[in-house]
Amino acid sequence: MVFFLMMYCLSLLFFGTTMSTECWGGDFKIAIDIGHTENIPGAISARGVPEHLFNKNIGTLLHKKLLQDKRFKGSFIINETGEDLSLLARAGIANLQGAALFVSIHHDSVEPKDLSYWLYQGNSMAHCDKFTGYSIFYSEENGSPLNSLIFAFVLGSEMLHNGFCPTLHHAEKFTGGDKDLIDRTRGVYKYNKLVVLKSTNMPAVLFECGIIKNRYEELQLSNPKYQHKIINALFNAINYYANQLIN
Repeated sequence: MVFFLMMYCLSLLFFGTTMSTECWGGDFKIAIDIGHTENIPGAISARGVPEHLFNKNIGTLLHKKLLQDKRFKGSFIINETGEDLSLLARAGIANLQGAALFVSIHHDSVEPKDLSYWLYQGNSMAHCDKFTGYSIFYSEENGSPLNSLIFAFVLGSEMLHNGFCPTLHHAEKFTGGDKDLIDRTRGVYKYNKLVVLKSTNMPAVLFECGIIKNRYEELQLSNPKYQHKIINALFNAINYYANQLIN
């Protein structure tokens, strides 16, 4: 079932979803949503670093790379300052600015039942080394659900091509209905009720770069060379997707 769905989506990407650059004013804007805020930082890593800082770093690096390409010169960061901006407001900004694609950057955690504790710099910190990897989420309630799924497939394929592996630790909770594991090979999940995805008019995904509760993956995610690989995978996926749409 997934194979035929993927083939259908890719056939639409190649043959049935073309549009001119005039649709975007000659500029394929990418809205980069930095997940969480300084006051609501999201997950806390195995070494006590707030997820928001990881998200901001990747979001900033991706934005910088996108601006080096004239096609993406209008790309922008949502909530660059880290203020308390609601999820609905984030989607509203992307809609108002006419983004062609919305990418929400996050770093993952695990269920409380899977956590263990270790002593780090004199503090007891929660961690889980059992799971590792990225994941990609889209919503059928998004304004462009099919193109969201297509981009999720493209991004998942690019991550695999760059040597990354998806995590499947969400799979036991994503078993149908509003939540479902769509493609275990590429780490693509359906999550219809994610506000930033279902409230955006343009194709949108939420991308979990990796699991910061994993002590070893946290170190990788903090390494500039590893971050560069993630940015390259994201950029290549965006570039490929945009090329198919505007050529």
